[in-house]
Amino acid sequence: MKRLTPTGEFIYTYAYHQDEKELCQLEMRAFFGKDTEEKILKSPIGIHPSRSPFMKVRVEVLFEGAELADILKQAAEMDLETNTFKVIFPKINGLSTAEQVDFEGKREIERKVGAVITGEANLHHPDVTFGLIPYDGRWYFGKYDESESFWFKHQRKPREYSTALSTRVARAIANIAVPNPAGIKAIDPCCGIGTVLVEAISMGIDLVGRDINPLVVDGSRENIAHFGLTGSVELGPIADIIVQYDVAIIDMPYNLYTHVTSDEQLDILKAASRFTDKLIVVTIESIDHMIEEAGYSVTDRCVAKKSSFLREILVCERTESQN
Repeated sequence: MKRLTPTGEFIYTYAYHQDEKELCQLEMRAFFGKDTEEKILKSPIGIHPSRSPFMKVRVEVLFEGAELADILKQAAEMDLETNTFKVIFPKINGLSTAEQVDFEGKREIERKVGAVITGEANLHHPDVTFGLIPYDGRWYFGKYDESESFWFKHQRKPREYSTALSTRVARAIANIAVPNPAGIKAIDPCCGIGTVLVEAISMGIDLVGRDINPLVVDGSRENIAHFGLTGSVELGPIADIIVQYDVAIIDMPYNLYTHVTSDEQLDILKAASRFTDKLIVVTIESIDHMIEEAGYSVTDRCVAKKSSFLREILVCERTESQN
């Protein structure tokens, strides 16, 4: 039996609207340290595809080959014993013309690979699912995981307001802030109705919330509880925070309920500099000068579009010590 030992490489496929491209690429850079113009990416870093609102499929590579025949040869050495299996050739957006395979072609390749594997095929409830992907002139075969759109389920909240971030954008921002949640403490000190909180907590990110507005604090708590999640949301100004955090996410207040002046925006950034070295800032206007005055520099950025409404997402690192 061929031992199914992963090679340490993963291949991810993506789907996004053109308006989301910059945001998706910023999330890629946070996860993998690189991005791509294509909707497929290979990396040694393992991220479950349900983390991202843009990922569709992850294949954990077991073996690869220059030709499909190489995959067939290696698959023929597999013996799944009592485990049932299924082989999927997923839809891949943005492949070169040379790499594109039509629907019938994909099904035929799935059948060919499945036929040489020793084991019982089960197309509906397999014990294990394998994926087959052509990428950059080679073929890859491995364990297949499909994204589940948790963000979509989070769209229907008991408490909402119209200018809140969409759940897709909120989920991406949480990932940009905390790509690897292990040991990371994060805070959303202007959390509003809790859209980012819900996405982060649902992914196992240790993100606590806070807001100066008691109405939205109550709304955040209700939204978190509505999805069966547990999280902390405190009432109070950002200036009163004394605990240190690894990262803060600040969606600059601008709606009808929590309007702030430019001076107050600068105060928010300066207050953050006392408890975190890293900031993710969401803003509808250019505030680079404020970021710099608060002691941070912008290390990465993107524009998230929603029709004609534009938000800048800034990744900021502290550049000087604060007293």
